[in-house]
Amino acid sequence: MIKTLIDNIAGKGVLLNTTEIRFLQSVFRYRKFRKNQYVLQQGDMSRYETYMISGLTRTYEVDDNGQEHVISFNPEDHWIGDLSSFYTGTPTYFNIDCLEETEVFQITHPDLEKLFIEVPKMNSFYRILYRNSIIAYNKRVGSALSKTALERYYEFQVRFPLIEQRVPNHQIASFLGITPQSLSRIRKQAMTKK
Repeated sequence: MIKTLIDNIAGKGVLLNTTEIRFLQSVFRYRKFRKNQYVLQQGDMSRYETYMISGLTRTYEVDDNGQEHVISFNPEDHWIGDLSSFYTGTPTYFNIDCLEETEVFQITHPDLEKLFIEVPKMNSFYRILYRNSIIAYNKRVGSALSKTALERYYEFQVRFPLIEQRVPNHQIASFLGITPQSLSRIRKQAMTKK
């Protein structure tokens, strides 16, 4: 299973030798989560950076009225967590739960620091990872502020091409910032434009 993580790292242009891979294996821990189990719960501290081997999670907030606001869907071969909580040791505002049975590799903050010392090229990998995360976040915010619901739906289809059949409609609607009824109308509109 470690091969999927090594391939993800190589996909960012960081190639590890056998010694570096061995060290990587010593600091990442394999975990399996059941469907509906939390990887991270609002109010807890994010103790891990998590790589998705298989499965599907969603990251979301719950407001004071109990309304869920989906921030992201996270399929296999993606990284999840709350960087702010992970690096500052403060409670997270987010929940990350499993929409399917999910397998992951996780690394703690102290082990990540060891990894940076023992395998310096992993600094480059994480810099790329964090940069891409910031870019995706900025695109998401910009889209929410300036695009129509139909445009956001098209972006969702491009960003998550294989997820629409795996996620309940009300969660997709929450991600798009619309009601489930609006999602039905938008889907019909999208079908007529094809």
